[in-house]
Amino acid sequence: MHEIGIASSILETVDAEARKRPGEKIIAVGLRIGELSSISPDALTFAFEALTRETPWENLKVEIEWCPRRQKCEGCGGEFAVVEFEMACPKCGASRSTCISGTELDIAYLELEESCARS
Repeated sequence: MHEIGIASSILETVDAEARKRPGEKIIAVGLRIGELSSISPDALTFAFEALTRETPWENLKVEIEWCPRRQKCEGCGGEFAVVEFEMACPKCGASRSTCISGTELDIAYLELEESCARS
C-alpha cells in the first residue's frame, strides 16, 4: 500500500507549512487525485488516519477531489471524459487524443484557522 508513503510525504509538507505560519493552525488539507494516479482515496484516507492517530495532526481533515480522466482530441480539439477505456472522440470519432486530466496528485489547498492569543 503505497498510500502510506504518499500520506507521510503530504504530512511532512503540511508540517513544514505549519512551521512557517506561527499563530495559525492547519485544520484541513485538500488534495486533487487523478483517476490514473493509481491511488485509492479510501486507502489514502485510512493511511492519514493511521499516521495521525495520537499526534498533533489527529484532527486534520483530508478532503479529496477526484479528477476523472479527460482527453483532448487531436482532430477536432474537443475535450471528453474517458468511459470504460473508450478513447475515440465522441464528437468526431478520431482515435488520437492527448490526456489532459486524470494524472493529478496535488495539494490543492490548506485550510487555516487563526489561533486566538491569550493574555
